Amino acid sequence: MIYLATPSSDLIKLKIQDRTIGQLVTPNSGNKLVEGAIWGLDNGCYSANWSQEKWLRTLERYTGEQDCRFAVVPDVVGDSVATDLLWDEWASIVKQLGFAAAYVTQNGCEEIPLNADALFTGGDDAWKLGTKAQELVLEAKRRGIWCHMGRVNSRKRVRYATSCGYDSVDGTYLAFAPNQNLPKLLSWMREATTQGVLI
Repeated sequence: MIYLATPSSDLIKLKIQDRTIGQLVTPNSGNKLVEGAIWGLDNGCYSANWSQEKWLRTLERYTGEQDCRFAVVPDVVGDSVATDLLWDEWASIVKQLGFAAAYVTQNGCEEIPLNADALFTGGDDAWKLGTKAQELVLEAKRRGIWCHMGRVNSRKRVRYATSCGYDSVDGTYLAFAPNQNLPKLLSWMREATTQGVLI
């Protein structure tokens, strides 16, 4: 599993460049893609000032860049019905631009669209850590598609995501005191990978 972060310091940029961690690009981050990064493209919908135009410009800007694992189709936090409507509207556009279209599972989600190229587990904590979200990850893994969990900011959550089989996670842990927090994060990742699934 790989942790995707924003390049908030020179050290973080180096760790993204050597692929120790990956990069999460968002329309509002203001950061350029680090050369050599394993990366994902979020949609920025969690932000109160989401802009369809800005999101589309970001997709177009990075079309053709290598090693992108997914681009997140717009979603509505906590609302699977509204998210499905946005999926129907935007998934084909994301695919046409050459990205693996990631479907966000939100509260109440029952199934993954058959045309999804990746899965992104969103929703509130109760949903994200619940049985149905786990079942959807298992289904995605059976289909062979990339699985990502958002808002992973603790040792316990890293271990949980590893135990569920996620391919990548992201969070804001490295946005604050990045050089001090990076060694802790890397130790969590190593521990979760080498010691199994104790939660």
